[in-house]
Amino acid sequence: MKVLWSFFIHSILILCIYLWCHTTVSGLLQNEIDGLALIAFKDGITHESLGMLSSWNESIHFCHWISVSCSRRHVHRVVAINLSSYGLVGSLSPHIRKLTFLRIVILQNNSFHGEIPPHIGGLFHLRVLVLSNNSFRGEVPTNLSHCLNLKVLNLIDNKLIGKIPKELGSLSTLQMLGLSINNLTGKIPASIGNLASLITLSAGDNHLKGRIPEELGQIATVEFIQLSYNKLAGIIPSSLYNISSLDYIDIASNQLEGTIHPDISVFLPHLTGLSVSENKFIGPVPSSLSNASANLSNQINWISLGINEIHGTIPSRIENLVNLTFLSLQSNQLIGTIPTSMGNLHEMRALVFGRNKLSGTIPLSLGNLTLLFYLYLYDNNLSGEIPSTLASLTLIDVILSKNNLTGSISKELVDISTGVLVFNLSGNALTSLLPWELGNLINVANLDVSHNKLSGSLPNFLGKCSLQS
Repeated sequence: MKVLWSFFIHSILILCIYLWCHTTVSGLLQNEIDGLALIAFKDGITHESLGMLSSWNESIHFCHWISVSCSRRHVHRVVAINLSSYGLVGSLSPHIRKLTFLRIVILQNNSFHGEIPPHIGGLFHLRVLVLSNNSFRGEVPTNLSHCLNLKVLNLIDNKLIGKIPKELGSLSTLQMLGLSINNLTGKIPASIGNLASLITLSAGDNHLKGRIPEELGQIATVEFIQLSYNKLAGIIPSSLYNISSLDYIDIASNQLEGTIHPDISVFLPHLTGLSVSENKFIGPVPSSLSNASANLSNQINWISLGINEIHGTIPSRIENLVNLTFLSLQSNQLIGTIPTSMGNLHEMRALVFGRNKLSGTIPLSLGNLTLLFYLYLYDNNLSGEIPSTLASLTLIDVILSKNNLTGSISKELVDISTGVLVFNLSGNALTSLLPWELGNLINVANLDVSHNKLSGSLPNFLGKCSLQS
């Protein structure tokens, strides 16, 4: 019995020693693997303009290397690499796969090239992958869908090609998907509707075609949608109007058609920006924008409906949008007058109404827009004199060309700002001599008063102006 008991104790001791040795060796081995993987990562970098990776050497432990973070719980395991804006040139080493505890990889604003190694799909703890503003080529790795804990995937501003992998729809925790400014083709996959946690979708400036998938409206959490500068066609899916959390939508510069829902601000009460310019939309300016709830009236600051086939008049109650800073309606088929109430939009920086069929006079109330920098009313049927109230503004660009404006170019008008860069009154019926105050526009780059009924000789003081062709 004693022999058996002694044998049992002896066996337990041997097992404990074995397990301790195995765990220790395993830990040391993994510690070495993380360090070697970082060295292999550094070897993929051919140039670093700032010399920030000089600390990546054996003189200090890799957990103390600049831009490397290790876990407190799992000692000597690398959990984060942040090399943003370090002037790095090179390729991303596939050895990054060996850093199995990685949660955060941020390499934005560098010059990494080559393909994104598919090995990243083996980083099952990865939560943040930011590779934006580099020169990565090839396709978006399909097996990124294996990183089921991923919350941020930012590949904006690279040279990626191919389709958006439908497999990305399995990333149920993803909150930010950034694919803009690449060369992606094909359709937006319907599986994108499975990204139940998505807040930001940015896929603009690619070559995407087809329709905006109806399934996108299934994402109740999304706040920001940017799909501009693609080749998307069809209508705005009705499901998008169900996303009450939507804050900003930019679908400009596509081939979309149909109408913008008249009750868009009712369905999207948190909207701060709406950009649908350069499409084929028809119908009037959505009535709900000017009859908006108090919530939307205080929030929305950007509306761009230009270069479509929108008709009707500018809603007089647009004055309700008290925080509006940018309003673009140019190159449509709008008629009627510019509402006097426009002068109540005291936060306005840019009014862009060119190339319509607007008539009547320029409202005196525009002189109340003391923050206005850009006034584009060109190519309409506006008449009457240019209001002297504009003299109170600090305008940068003034383009009132191709209208039926009459009267003289007044001293007050020229006094609007010595900082004016563009001053275009051509193609009207203005009379009298050019005021000598034009010489005060010392920063003007474009001065055009041609095709009017001005008389007299060209003042020689224009030599003070820094005119450019």
